[in-house]
Amino acid sequence: MSGIPLTEDLSAGAAVIVVGIDAAGRPAHPGLAEALATAGLVVGAARHLAAVPVPPGCPTVTLGPLTPALDRLGAAVAAGDHAVVLASGDPGFFGIVRRLRAAGLPLRVLPAVSSVAAAFARAGLPWDGAAVVTAHGRDPRPALNACRALPAVVVLTAPGAGAAELGAGLVGWSRRLMVAERLGTPDERVTWASPAEAAGRTWADPHVLLSLAPAAGAGGGTGPMRVDNQPAAAPAGGWALPETAYAHRDSMITKAEVRALAVARLRPRLGRLVWDVGAGSGSVGIECALLGAAVIAVERDPRAPVRANAARHGVDLRLVTGHAPEALRGLPDPDAVFVGGGGTDVLAAVAERRPDRMVVTLAALDRVAPAVHLLRAAGYAVEGSQLAAARLADLPGGSLRLAATNPVVVLTGERR
Repeated sequence: MSGIPLTEDLSAGAAVIVVGIDAAGRPAHPGLAEALATAGLVVGAARHLAAVPVPPGCPTVTLGPLTPALDRLGAAVAAGDHAVVLASGDPGFFGIVRRLRAAGLPLRVLPAVSSVAAAFARAGLPWDGAAVVTAHGRDPRPALNACRALPAVVVLTAPGAGAAELGAGLVGWSRRLMVAERLGTPDERVTWASPAEAAGRTWADPHVLLSLAPAAGAGGGTGPMRVDNQPAAAPAGGWALPETAYAHRDSMITKAEVRALAVARLRPRLGRLVWDVGAGSGSVGIECALLGAAVIAVERDPRAPVRANAARHGVDLRLVTGHAPEALRGLPDPDAVFVGGGGTDVLAAVAERRPDRMVVTLAALDRVAPAVHLLRAAGYAVEGSQLAAARLADLPGGSLRLAATNPVVVLTGERR
C-alpha cells in the first residue's frame, strides 16, 4: 500500500501527527513511514518507540509525565518542525488527543484499531450496545458502578484500578469477566474469570476488562444489550411509572407521584451506586437502574416481588434479603440512599456510611421530627415536603371526581 501524503491535509505551518499503534497487532498505518521521515521530534511510550523505525538522530521523548512532552511538542511546532506522537489504538478514543488539543497543538490523527474493538473481537462479541468507560487517571468507582449496572461494559484500566480491583468490587454481582492483557503483542493473553477469580490474580499492564452479565438460560454469552445502542440513555418507557407497572402486595408500593420526586432527589445516573432500603416492590430502585445507576435493593421479606419486577423491566440490580441495619454491613458504600422502611436505627446506620444524598419517605407524622433531627446531627442539610395527590376517578353517569391518596412526607438530606 502506498503512503498517504500528509502535507495535503495539514494546516499551514508545522503540526503534530498522532499515530495509533494497532492493538490488533496489524502493520502500522501506511502514513507512519512518511510521518517519521519528516519528523523533528518523536514522542511515545517506550514500547511504542521500540516498535517503529525512528530515523537515526531524530530526537525522542519517552512518555512518563505528560507536561515535559507537551513543552517539547510546543517548542517543535514553534520552530516549524513536524512532530510525531505514538499512542495505543485509536488516540482519539479516551486517548492523548484530548490533552494535545487542550494544549492548543495543531493535530492530524492517524488512528488504528482501538483496544476496545480488539478486545470484543477476541471475545467474538458485538459491542454496539456496550458501554465504554475508563478508570485511567480518575476515581475508578464510576467505572465499577457502570459494570454493576449494565450488562455489557468495557473498562480501560490503569495500575491500581485494574481487573483485580474491579473484580473485587463486582463480587456479589452475577458477572463474567474477560481480561485482555497486552493486546497485539507477543505476550498477549485473554482470560475469562469470575469476579472473585479476577480479584485473586495479578494482571499484566496494560489490560482491558470486559464485564458481561450472563444471558438468561443455557449457553452462556452475554445478557441483553439495549437495541437502541444507548446503554446509559433514559428509558424509552419513561419513569415514575404507574403502580400497575409493578407487582406489589396490599398496595405496599411508593406511589408514582412520590416516586417521581424521590428519584429526582436521588439523582441516579451511570457511575453512581444507589441503595433502596426497605425496597418492597423495588419500584424506586428499579427506576434508578433504568436511569443508569447501579442499585442494591435491601428487603427483609424473601417473598417480596423485587426480583420479578426487575426482570419485568429489564434491569439488573443486586438483591440483599435481610433485616436492616444488619443487612447493610459489608455492602459497598453508596452515593445515594432511598429509605422506604425501617426506624431511626436504619436511618442512623445509613448516615454512618456518609452517602452524598439520602431520601426518606414517611407516612407517620410522629416520625418526621426524629428523622430530621437525626439527619442534621449527622451533618446533613435537610429539606422536606408533604405530597398529597388527588387522582381522577370516574363516577356513575360519566362524571369525574378526585380521589385522594395518603399524604407522604419526603425528606432529602444532602451531606454538608
